Amino acid sequence: MPPTSTDDLRQAYLDFFQEKGHAVIPGAPLIPENDPTVLFTTAGMHPLVPYLLGEPHPAGKRLVDVQRCIRTQDIDEVGDISHLTCFEMLGNWSLGDYFKEGAIEMSFQFLTEVLEIPKNMLAVSCFEGDDDAPKDEGAAACWKEVGIPEERIAFLPKVANWWGPAGRTGPCGPDTEMFYWIGKGKPHGNPRENEKDWLEIWNDVFMQYNKKKDGTFEPLEQQNVDTGMGLERTAAVMQGVSNVYEIDTVKPILDHVLRLHENVEEEVGGRLKEETIRHARIITDHLKAAVFIIGDGIKPSNVDRGYILRRLIRRAIRSARSLGIEHSGAFTPAIAETIVQQYGHFYGNLHEKEREIRDALSHEEMQFSKTLTEGLKQFQKAVEKAGDTIDGETAFHLYDTYGFPIEMTQELAAENHMKVEKKGFEEAFRKHQELSRKGAEQKFSGGLADHSAETTKLHTATHLLNAALRKVLGGHVFQKGSNITAERLRFDFSHDAKMTPEQLKQVEDLVNKAIEEDLPIRYHITSVEEAKKENAIGVFDERYESEVKVYVVGNEKITFSREICGGPHVARTGMIGKFTIKKEESSSAGVRRIKAVVEGGPEEIEFATEG
Repeated sequence: MPPTSTDDLRQAYLDFFQEKGHAVIPGAPLIPENDPTVLFTTAGMHPLVPYLLGEPHPAGKRLVDVQRCIRTQDIDEVGDISHLTCFEMLGNWSLGDYFKEGAIEMSFQFLTEVLEIPKNMLAVSCFEGDDDAPKDEGAAACWKEVGIPEERIAFLPKVANWWGPAGRTGPCGPDTEMFYWIGKGKPHGNPRENEKDWLEIWNDVFMQYNKKKDGTFEPLEQQNVDTGMGLERTAAVMQGVSNVYEIDTVKPILDHVLRLHENVEEEVGGRLKEETIRHARIITDHLKAAVFIIGDGIKPSNVDRGYILRRLIRRAIRSARSLGIEHSGAFTPAIAETIVQQYGHFYGNLHEKEREIRDALSHEEMQFSKTLTEGLKQFQKAVEKAGDTIDGETAFHLYDTYGFPIEMTQELAAENHMKVEKKGFEEAFRKHQELSRKGAEQKFSGGLADHSAETTKLHTATHLLNAALRKVLGGHVFQKGSNITAERLRFDFSHDAKMTPEQLKQVEDLVNKAIEEDLPIRYHITSVEEAKKENAIGVFDERYESEVKVYVVGNEKITFSREICGGPHVARTGMIGKFTIKKEESSSAGVRRIKAVVEGGPEEIEFATEG
């Protein structure tokens, strides 16, 4: 019997690829450790970028894992049958090992032999080619070889069948996507001819090119495979349900939400209204995302990840208000309990931090209830100023600042015998979305993921900075966060007092002394236990595999830094250039932040190697 439950499907995937020689590695936290290009881990490949770019992975060349992910690009689409902000991605990788033929053969075998999906229910897409790269006839030939007929193979443009690079330059290449028939009647066509009849469930990316600074593409020396299968979508297929909210792990959460909906009995004809279902799905998805984010150490705030978290919680509460669900502090923790029940057995940190998760949600819920009350006061002021219509800008201000959905503003306006200029609201909302998307694109441009000389210098400098801080302030100092662009580094560390000018000077001098001494940098692969014994710096938790890379800065006479990291680093400290601290400030309670730059150093660098 094929696996049907989400838990069985997850395990079947890991078992299958382990049997094919892949090492099972733990999924990374939602907070990217050394990738400033994204606020959250949005795909399984993000934690593996250094290895896809050539760094040797401690577990070998074949890897498989399950990665929890957060994506908010399509947040306004959540509530339909397939969009989620929080989901699990099943992934397998080849780091310079097998390529198109091996990846496609294994994908097809898993789908048809392990999941027992009939071949006639499948279709695929391949890259159609353009001026940068030729049509991917190789992938299409592999699909024909395993038995996919030509009429089920669609060739699509770069926007649909190409991945990367992660930054402006770097590894990239064509991909091939696998689809399952969800249309009516007998399966026919392909994702190009009748796209809406096919649901994408899996994607194999073939990293075979390097995009250069001048925009041209050259073949990569190390060709990699990066794949991703959406666990929820595949579970929906295996369980024969019409959408991802009906699968076995998500439906209990949705049902809990609906039980709290006091007007279920008023729904027309014994069936839930479409709008009720949409709001219940939003609550389910957003609170699930919030639980996972808080479980990985983020609290609601007005900046970066904390702001995204706050937005998710408040959107869920707004939907709860629309459903008549009481939201005075007990609603979100109650739903969180059900979420932990569904996922805590696999993601142990959710059980460990359940009290912390529930408390954070309850606090945010109570705070937002107060904000809604303030928003009602602002609405009354708008009523007094307006004639018979609330203008679109005011309606959007109520939405953006106080969390009032347009429907709520319309209801309040109707009670006051007024209308709302919805077209103006939609225009303001559209502009807001464009700005948000541009911001997201900027967040995804450049950074450590492109492994330029400048970002590699700065990344190495963070290790020197961390070691220097521990020497000056004490062993209580640990890295709490890092953000690197091509221009500067930002380093968060545990310390509960503002640093004095003298301490900052000491730290800066220590880093520059290490740079002047041109110390060699090497790494070695060892076990977690051995890394602990050699006093390597690291936060030892579930993010580490059984084997890790330890980077050592120093020579026979002096060891300046010994730290666990994926890389990359320069080969010698003298390549970094002059280190200057620009600012020291508070980041959060008990956490300080340093911003620094490096100047000079060679334009061309060498990378640290094993030794």
